[in-house]
Amino acid sequence: MSQINIAVNGENHPCKAETLLPELLGQLGFNPRLIAIEYNGEILHRQFWPTTKIQAGDRLEIVTIVGGG
Repeated sequence: MSQINIAVNGENHPCKAETLLPELLGQLGFNPRLIAIEYNGEILHRQFWPTTKIQAGDRLEIVTIVGGG
């Protein structure tokens, strides 16, 4: 598989083409239960994460949910 570049929270990040989103999140060290994802400008609902394949030029904004008061 070829190497592609994507943007994660505004920074360039290399990854393999066709990487599934859950695999990418693991590589980046995110806990899937504690984040929300904007994928190419749209909120990506959790039900679509397992089938979302990362493509060259994709833009992800990953927000960590923090509890507290």
